[in-house]
Amino acid sequence: MIRITCTSCQKPLSLDETKLPMKEVAFPCPVCKVKLTVDRRKFENPAESAAVPETAQPHVQQQAHHDEDDHENEFGAKALIVGTDNPVIRQSAKLIGYLPVHHADAAKAREFFNQELPQVVFVNPAQMTAPPLEAMGAIMSLVPAERRKTFFVLVADNLRTLDGNAAFLYGVNLVVATKDLPQFPQIFRDAHAAHERLYASMTAVLREKQLT
Repeated sequence: MIRITCTSCQKPLSLDETKLPMKEVAFPCPVCKVKLTVDRRKFENPAESAAVPETAQPHVQQQAHHDEDDHENEFGAKALIVGTDNPVIRQSAKLIGYLPVHHADAAKAREFFNQELPQVVFVNPAQMTAPPLEAMGAIMSLVPAERRKTFFVLVADNLRTLDGNAAFLYGVNLVVATKDLPQFPQIFRDAHAAHERLYASMTAVLREKQLT
């Protein structure tokens, strides 16, 4: 592992050098979201290095041409989009600090999930059905221990944003109507904060039971 330090918030980070290509890569700091750049070729001492914010670079590096929306092979925290691809969902993922990766097939999405453990999963079925969403079964059937590691967002036209009953029935953390995606960052912050409070309370109760 390579240890680096964000020069913006001073957060120490550990990077798996085997996943770093031999070129400059950019990724958001998981704490302050400042975009950092790291070049594996420049690590003379892999034990300790500093990641530099992209805005601090004195010159523009030439990057190999690639599809700007294809982030599966890039380094950084990922958001998985399962089902129908949607540029607005991709933009929503970027606005909350994640690199969007799309898999139309739920089984392929499950494989990606097991490898990368993305912190956010957008489920965007081609056709909404009554729960459970059988077409999304491979990704929706994760065991609770795995599900708690990520935040599931169900996106569809005929949903009501923040509908807790629908979220419970479909087994997700948040439901969002497609028309409300432009407001997704604020919706996500509010829902994620509530999610964290819920699990903090549940953890405290379980800890008390273990002690008694």
